[in-house]
Amino acid sequence: MALINVPFETLDSYIAFFSQQPLPVLKHTVKELQAMREREEHINGRTVAALVLGDPMMTLRVLIHLEENRRARQNHDITTIERAVMMMGISPFLKAFSDLPTIEGQIAAYPKALVGLLKVISRARRAARYARDWAIVRHDLDVDEITVAALLSEVTEILCWCFAPNLTYQVYEMQHIDRTLRSASAQKSIFNFSARELQLALVHHWRLPELLVSMLDERQIENPRVRTVQLANSLARHTALGWDDPAIPDDLSAITELLHINRETLLSRLSVPHEAVETLLGAGGDPLGAMPPPL
Repeated sequence: MALINVPFETLDSYIAFFSQQPLPVLKHTVKELQAMREREEHINGRTVAALVLGDPMMTLRVLIHLEENRRARQNHDITTIERAVMMMGISPFLKAFSDLPTIEGQIAAYPKALVGLLKVISRARRAARYARDWAIVRHDLDVDEITVAALLSEVTEILCWCFAPNLTYQVYEMQHIDRTLRSASAQKSIFNFSARELQLALVHHWRLPELLVSMLDERQIENPRVRTVQLANSLARHTALGWDDPAIPDDLSAITELLHINRETLLSRLSVPHEAVETLLGAGGDPLGAMPPPL
């Protein structure tokens, strides 16, 4: 697979590049899919879906595959992985996703990139867990859709680590030198575009379900579902190195307002370490004060 060593000048150039590359997935995913093929009669769709949802790139591959193989009579989008597996059938699903390239193989010569990429995947998984829990609190109509959208929120950064490791490393170096530098500014400086701009262009190109695309669009932040995904992503980023990031109190205030629960209840749901709870309870405002959680 090719690498991007010099930034492209246009979004169309990035789209053309990524559309020509087979998207790699985690080696663990490939091994587990192989194991499932060997005991196919003993697994169910939920087991397959759980594996897929542990890997943002595999999740992306499944959604792209569904669109590329969309049946003429299919008049609705498939927006969750479990539904995708059920629609395809376990045997056809496992056959369709055999012999996939791996992330580890793609950037074997860039060990620092692999470390950075795995951290982003960990962050995406955490965002998905947060978003799923908050969607349950909000009694969202489809919790699984929220989970998928949150998991995909970091997929462009994962793609950049996979296909442009040197450029992505430069972005992180810039932010390491200047702690106040925002990610979007650093990304534009190196790639000519922010990860968000590239992501929206790619998901539209791949024709991912509009419902999922809308939840990745910050411009629709007034929508509670979009806000759930964006806040989950924000908190996952800010807690990547612990619970002392100065942006966390603002995240917590926004989340309590979204969920209509007080901060103490939220911190409990987040399983915040005991030593950080007292500090976070006293930092920033809590619009709901000491109001008890809803029954």
